Amino acid sequence: MTLTPDEWQALALSAKVASCATLICLPAGIALAWLLARREFRGKLLVDALVQLPMVLPPVVPGYLLLLLLGTQGPVGGWLQAQFGIVLAFTWKGAVLASAVMAFPLMVQPVRLAFRMIDRRLEQAASTLGAAPWRVFLSVTLPLALPGIIAGAMLCFSRSLGEFGATMAFVGNIPGETRTLPLAIYSFTHLPDGEAAALRLTLLSIALAFAALIASHLITRRTERLLGQLEPRGRDAGA
Repeated sequence: MTLTPDEWQALALSAKVASCATLICLPAGIALAWLLARREFRGKLLVDALVQLPMVLPPVVPGYLLLLLLGTQGPVGGWLQAQFGIVLAFTWKGAVLASAVMAFPLMVQPVRLAFRMIDRRLEQAASTLGAAPWRVFLSVTLPLALPGIIAGAMLCFSRSLGEFGATMAFVGNIPGETRTLPLAIYSFTHLPDGEAAALRLTLLSIALAFAALIASHLITRRTERLLGQLEPRGRDAGA
């Protein structure tokens, strides 16, 4: 399958946007997932609902809200432009932000589940041996949650590759700047001779999503086997 320069451009932009969105979501997703899994606090239900909200809203709604808030005429977007010269609306950086907002719930859920599934006795054993809380988290909790983190990252990346509605509403469909794979497919379907290009990009999108899911599954299984070999040693040390 041979792609035209415009199609390669859309593919490269999609990969850049999805990678940046995943990197943005990763630290925030881990922190919030740990908080929701391990702590009880007032307003937890509200926070949980807000995290999941993008999944149940029409995608154009978060995109429109981002435009109102971060557009050049918005309160935050206008301030960023005046103070720092930063413009997010109708730029690829805005596409990253829109993708991150829509993919964030898919990052949080598997990581949260991974934290909940960890045997707390392993963390307690490390604490008993004198490890500080931050060291316990980095050396015990985080490695044990790695399968969930990998799964969350791959789901976030795949969702970012397919983001359409919020991206269209916030940054538009600008060739070379914000036209990702989904937007390119949409554009080609509206051209008289664009059916072949739309089909090529559709098949490519399916292949990329499938490959990401398979890679996530294989990496998660391998990590689980490695952790399964190490876990008995940790329990023996704790005993």
